[in-house]
Amino acid sequence: MRHNHGIEKTGKTRSQKKSSPDLQSAQTDARLGRIVRLLTSYATVVVSGTKIASEIGTGRSEVWRLVQQLRELGVDIAGRPATGYQLRSMPDLLLPEILAPLAQGTIFGKNIHHYYRIGSTNTAAMEAAGSGAADGSVFVAEQQTAGRGRGVNAWHSARTVGIYCSFLLRPALAPSDVLVLTLASGLAVFSAVQEIDPHVSLDLKWPNDVLIGGKKVCGILTEMHAEVTRVKHVVVGIGINVNQTGFPPDLMSIATSLRIATGTEWSRVELCGALLKSMDREYRNLLENPGARGSILQRFQQRSSSVQGRQVQIQDNASLEGVTEGLDASGFLQVRTAQGLRTVLSGTVVLS
Repeated sequence: MRHNHGIEKTGKTRSQKKSSPDLQSAQTDARLGRIVRLLTSYATVVVSGTKIASEIGTGRSEVWRLVQQLRELGVDIAGRPATGYQLRSMPDLLLPEILAPLAQGTIFGKNIHHYYRIGSTNTAAMEAAGSGAADGSVFVAEQQTAGRGRGVNAWHSARTVGIYCSFLLRPALAPSDVLVLTLASGLAVFSAVQEIDPHVSLDLKWPNDVLIGGKKVCGILTEMHAEVTRVKHVVVGIGINVNQTGFPPDLMSIATSLRIATGTEWSRVELCGALLKSMDREYRNLLENPGARGSILQRFQQRSSSVQGRQVQIQDNASLEGVTEGLDASGFLQVRTAQGLRTVLSGTVVLS
């Protein structure tokens, strides 16, 4: 099988008695989201602790503890156990109770797993896949401490300013088709951003980056567990820089955010909801439409300034230079070099 560096292939994993550190990370207590949704529904009135306790199936003292947790996370809740609670303001949190209604009708709306802080959503999703998690499970975090990019690269994942999520998929595909799924995921990000603001000028860079003005605003990491002829599961990790106003010194020249590019703050909830819907459309299209592969390759090329007629250098085991000549039928990049036409199976594309 031709292997693309942006698609990490994992071997079979043995069952372990202990979960990985990522799954030991505290998954968000589902009751927190239910409290937020309840207070949002009664935004103009004070809701008694007794009513909240009844709605979420716990006691008033536990309600107080959960409210304290929400306050520590930046949720502004007025009131005390004796008088009741009222929601005054809330940060842009990607809670399942808030995202699920936005993803209604998609395969992603019923299995959203939320973390306030985790090592890597991709690592958590891969481990959950080995434990039988359902097709369409989504893992989303407010912050990653060990976010991963391609190869050994890290993904900067500052708290509550980006979208860091991983989609667990169980497609009936051959391993050689997974690159097309990666390209489709880039198209899904493109569509989601354009749905919120059609004036944002995005550029897709093969195989797994989304750029604004030549700087990276989104990275995609696809990992799969496959047998020779079939995929067992795929995890598509997507990191989008949304509301960052700056980056560490080593990233300032290569990274940007939607806020920096547009000068306005974005709703992460609105954008994540749009992403869930666009990913669902692309995934269903790939599985159900016989002509989907050709459509994906064509649309990717139309939305990329660099896959046709662009001088590039491919950083791999041996550097390769030339002019891009589009994608082949499998989605691999074609480059015309001094030695002839070469098919790029892996490596980092550096634009000249």
